[in-house]
Amino acid sequence: MTDQTPQGPPDELAVHGIECWGHHGVFEFERREGQTFVVDLVLGIDTRPAAASDDLHDTVDYGSLVAAVRTAVENDPVDLIESLAQRIADVCLLDERVQWARVTVHKPNAPIEGTFTDVTLTITRRREADK
Repeated sequence: MTDQTPQGPPDELAVHGIECWGHHGVFEFERREGQTFVVDLVLGIDTRPAAASDDLHDTVDYGSLVAAVRTAVENDPVDLIESLAQRIADVCLLDERVQWARVTVHKPNAPIEGTFTDVTLTITRRREADK
């Protein structure tokens, strides 16, 4: 009989480069005109049940997750990417199989004077019970 107790960190499911159009920002023109936001997700999950069953119902459906993340970004504007990242993490943690979520929000067109490639914020959030 094999030990079913998780050893070490959970598996990681990642989705990178989710492009969304949002109206977030502290400036009125950002709210009015909108801009591209890009989201990267890394989720801590135990994939063994899905590996054993080969059934989508036993894992996180990343297609549905991407749709939910896009909805979270494309609606209800906020001033700060900190607020947006928290909203996205909350969406990821709705699935009880997700032990933690690492969310990176990219704001490549941030209104900054000067040459830059990207502005990013990365947060990691765990389920309340794991804190």
